[in-house]
Amino acid sequence: MTTTAQERAEKSAAAMWANDDASKWLGMELVSVGPGTAVVRLKVAKHHTNGHDNCHGGIIYALADSAFAFACNSYNKITVAHHNSITYLVPGTLGDTLTATAQEISVAGRSGIYDVSVTRDDGTVIAQFRGGSRIIKGTHFEEPQ
Repeated sequence: MTTTAQERAEKSAAAMWANDDASKWLGMELVSVGPGTAVVRLKVAKHHTNGHDNCHGGIIYALADSAFAFACNSYNKITVAHHNSITYLVPGTLGDTLTATAQEISVAGRSGIYDVSVTRDDGTVIAQFRGGSRIIKGTHFEEPQ
């Protein structure tokens, strides 16, 4: 029996989520995954805020990075970040639910490019993240031959 692309993405995400202590500790929720895509959500709590009483940029970055990680690992190939950047547009605030939506842009050989939009509950884009991935040795689970 062969594994479908969606099943592969879900099994890969489940294997990763089981060991993703940082995302869970920060309060993130894995909403959905698919081949080359992922959605991760976080409700901004007081401990996520900075000295301006806005969501700390590092928290927004971590949210985007987690969505990127689930998207680029959705093919059951261990994939790591090669480089990435983020542009902050407007702040997230206490009580906001932030959603990071990752989308594969291109994969060539072992390298990939993924874009992640981070939005507030009202749909406002608060940050744009671009990640470059690199496939390394290994898989998340053993697939039937």
